[in-house]
Amino acid sequence: MSDPLLTLRDVSVEFPALSGLRALMAPAEARRVQAVAGVSLHLRAGETLALVGESGSGKTTLARAVNGLVPLAGGEVHFDGQALHETPDWKSVRRRMAMMFQDPTGSLSPRKTVGELILEPFVIHGVPVGDRKVRARELLAAAGLDADFVDRYPHQLSGGQARRVGVARALVLDPALVLADEPTAGLDVSIQGEILNLMNRVKTERGLATLIITHNLNILRHIADRVAVMYLGRIVETGPVDQILTAPAHPYTHALMAANPEPDPAARHERLILKGETPALNARPPGCEFHPRCPVARADCATVAPTLDPARTGGAVACRYPLGLGETIPA
Repeated sequence: MSDPLLTLRDVSVEFPALSGLRALMAPAEARRVQAVAGVSLHLRAGETLALVGESGSGKTTLARAVNGLVPLAGGEVHFDGQALHETPDWKSVRRRMAMMFQDPTGSLSPRKTVGELILEPFVIHGVPVGDRKVRARELLAAAGLDADFVDRYPHQLSGGQARRVGVARALVLDPALVLADEPTAGLDVSIQGEILNLMNRVKTERGLATLIITHNLNILRHIADRVAVMYLGRIVETGPVDQILTAPAHPYTHALMAANPEPDPAARHERLILKGETPALNARPPGCEFHPRCPVARADCATVAPTLDPARTGGAVACRYPLGLGETIPA
């Protein structure tokens, strides 16, 4: 098996919790909150890892930290032979690491044509392109768009067309890794399928590694090889996509999967209703941070924090009493 293209070791990201006079008067530990807390992951060439979890779980923050858009508070990030937690040449890194943003239209300058937007990475990185319109049309064709889109502006695109332009723009410099933030958000189901097929085709043709952030759990089986589940900035379970979808070991993962809409009306889910709300980052519960909402929590869950240990399924789970090992969801 090849070495990972991307490796994260104990990565943490912090943000200011207070400002002004309040920050000066507060104790040091109250001035900042951990949005990402000790995340370790790896991703190989040609592999797609899906990062899932509720809003505010730290998924997008983690991707932005990998791309250098937010600073690390601790840990290590290694990508394609470079230590990104030190002082990398970010320009060369971003030539090999592209990002697809959640809002495809909002991430495109309204003052530039589609052709100019697609070719902009060539300009930024000083890469010669020859005949610009010919090259832009080639890239549009690879993304499933007609050549006449080259002269359109972002406001003239539908959501699916803007997403395809985002895909073309992300792939223009032939990156090794794409960080895709909600690539199917806001799209009709048929258009979602087209975008997923496009991403799968590109992955197969180019050996592209993809870290995909998504709330849409229905797409996991179609796009992901492995899944990592985040809660309060921590990874609580990882594993092959089929195992995560059909036999999750962590109660939080089980709740996410059970709450996912099931297109087959004959299918039945064992429902798990979580208690309460997600705690604030500056008020993390002691012990297992999920225990106040967990229906199978025991007394020691409130005092002993679990570690992310190898699971019987080939993944890993941060739970002292994982499902399937004697634990079941109470009726």
